[in-house]
Amino acid sequence: MPDDLSPTGQSALPPAMTPAITSDAEWRARVDCAALYRLVALYGWDDLIFTHISLRVPGPEDHFLINPYGMLFEEITASSLVKVDLDGQIVGPTDHFINPAGFTIHSAIHAAREDAHCVMHLHTDAGVAVAAQADGLLPITQHALIALPQLAWHDYEGIALNLDERERLTADLGDKKLMLLRNHGTLAVGATAAEAFVGIFFLERACQQQVYALSAGQAGLRMAPLAAQEEVARQIAGGPGMAGLLAWPALLRKLDRVSPGYDQ
Repeated sequence: MPDDLSPTGQSALPPAMTPAITSDAEWRARVDCAALYRLVALYGWDDLIFTHISLRVPGPEDHFLINPYGMLFEEITASSLVKVDLDGQIVGPTDHFINPAGFTIHSAIHAAREDAHCVMHLHTDAGVAVAAQADGLLPITQHALIALPQLAWHDYEGIALNLDERERLTADLGDKKLMLLRNHGTLAVGATAAEAFVGIFFLERACQQQVYALSAGQAGLRMAPLAAQEEVARQIAGGPGMAGLLAWPALLRKLDRVSPGYDQ
């Protein structure tokens, strides 16, 4: 009988993380990360069990939280998240497993960017549509003007299974906080869960608005004046600021109403 099975054939792995067996800082990170998964589901940005969100666990170790593979985003809770190292190896007690290939993009960014405590990657219809367009994100909406100064691009190389893609991906990302992965999807990094979510929110809204605008044809499409583009870039140079700080608690209150249990 395998060592990890009980006599009944059930998993005998250690129990999932709970507030009683983890630090306050890690539990807070777990709650924030679970909230991100629930918010992605709430906004309709999920893709069955695919795509990932990762969040650094506070402390000297390079440990990160990621989704248990096989769970829908609307099911994820703080205790069900899996703790892994930079190689995608599980380092904490859990009843679950992860998709190591899904951590390829995330591990590369976490390793290359000390400020990238949170990485969100999505496959939304609008995000993929804009990522597949030759001209990419156009400066036609205020949301786009907010996203564009922070936006990088990475060419499609196939499903993210090849580890040697990581260097090219991080080189393309540079010091930007948003990315369109061509023919693939969207990505945001942040020093906090709040910053990453606000970033992906503006990028996703900009992509959706562009799809709507182009549905009527490109003739007559109005680009924002260059002076306005430069002004918005100046205005948002400091990041989301107070808007992000205010939005995150409000989003958590929304989850408490419509998707309770994420913090369990």
